[in-house]
Amino acid sequence: MTSYIGAIDQGTTSSRFIVFDRSGRIVSAAQSEHEQIYPAPGWVEHNPNEIWRRTGEVIQEAMERGGLRPKDLAAIGIANQRETTVVWHRKTGKPVGNAIVWQDMRVATAVAEFARDGGQDRYRSRTGLPLATYFSGLKIRWILENVLGARAGAEAGDLLFGNIDTFLIWHLTGGTSGGIHITDVTNASRTQLMNLFTLQWDRDILKEFDIPIEMLPQIVSSSEVYGVAQLPAIAGVAIAGDLGDQQAALVGQGCFHPGDAKNTYGTGCFMLMNTGSKPVFSNFGLLTTVAYKLGHTYPACYALEGSIAITGALVQWLRDNLGLIAKSSDIETLARTVDDNGGVYFVPAFSGLYAPYWREDARGVIAGLTRYANKGHIARAALEATAFQVREVVDAMAKDSGIALDALRVDGGMAKNDLLMNFQADILGKPVVRPVVWEITALGVAYAAGLAVGFFKDTNELVANWAIDCRWDPSMNVETRERLCRYWNKAVTRSFDWVEPAGAQTF
Repeated sequence: MTSYIGAIDQGTTSSRFIVFDRSGRIVSAAQSEHEQIYPAPGWVEHNPNEIWRRTGEVIQEAMERGGLRPKDLAAIGIANQRETTVVWHRKTGKPVGNAIVWQDMRVATAVAEFARDGGQDRYRSRTGLPLATYFSGLKIRWILENVLGARAGAEAGDLLFGNIDTFLIWHLTGGTSGGIHITDVTNASRTQLMNLFTLQWDRDILKEFDIPIEMLPQIVSSSEVYGVAQLPAIAGVAIAGDLGDQQAALVGQGCFHPGDAKNTYGTGCFMLMNTGSKPVFSNFGLLTTVAYKLGHTYPACYALEGSIAITGALVQWLRDNLGLIAKSSDIETLARTVDDNGGVYFVPAFSGLYAPYWREDARGVIAGLTRYANKGHIARAALEATAFQVREVVDAMAKDSGIALDALRVDGGMAKNDLLMNFQADILGKPVVRPVVWEITALGVAYAAGLAVGFFKDTNELVANWAIDCRWDPSMNVETRERLCRYWNKAVTRSFDWVEPAGAQTF
């Protein structure tokens, strides 16, 4: 009998392969970073071939570390950075260019163009999403219009599109020799091309974006056997789970009931609340998305999402661009050299502002500087920026859902930062709870794959695996909390209207 379940967690900055046992504990793991490419201001790219190569390397490394053979794995699931767009040749597997990352802003002019007729919410009633640079659809359109020969190739059926999940599954299951071209409903819901009600590609939107449906993958559930792996280290193992990384974290946190919510602190920050079997549309700047669909028997489950573009990426920026710290974990040590933010507020609108503002014209600002401020205050303001942004999303979610959170379940790399988690509880006025298993995104897609092959019986078994590692209770008084939030809101307004119309330079 197979003892373990595997998970590929392909994120914005790195790829991981993690093997879990039946109780959700990690048996073996490996991780490798990939290059972040910035060809122009506001542009962010990844090399798809590098991501595929790194994925293969971490799979082999984790299997060897654990002394594991393919027969030890019941199945493998894939969680992925969402919206990051790849177009490649069907016959050769060669991408037409680098992947356009979810943070990339090159389609801002197209967003404005489509918003002129019908407004920013032109497609929200069908897709749950506002017009924004965030999603895949307009990125595909940009590739077809700007890469030589891409449109002709797509119309001839020679090109394939996929977010990173689709690209990896295609390669894992054979690539040019019969690779499976699919995506699950959660990833499809992030393209702005899928109808939330039919769970199929919306042909009217495809026509308006001028995207041939032939290049799109088949939409499937998040938990079923799609094919088997061809890589030697995992040859013959079923590929049986596929979830966007944030939806995977929702599953990993055991949020299977309406009102359950989690927040993932990664490159960006993403809060999802389960809203049940019917989509709830937002009036306060949130996204409506598919949470998961576990096989063919059960209906899709939906979620409200608050997406924040820059959180952990701000710490990386302080490390890589300013040299303020040597490694990301040093941010907490530096921030603890001061007692408070010294009146400094850091709004990291490097890619505009996502929820709840959706301001493409915003750019990053540091406000409240005086001669008193030092690098410790900058570090503390950078951490607090994450907590303030999460507070805004929590407030919007309460207004949309009518549900006030009892506690916030957290995961992701920045959830290891005790100073941030303590401030998060203070600024929310709510407890913050971190589970024992921190690799919750990988665990969630491992659960999806395990359910598909009977490794796990049902979602009740998954909920029973969840356990608390640490809990932070708020201690800040209401007056202080509201004063800090008031100054944060002032700083946010200073970031507005920086980019001028008609695609003007951002510097």
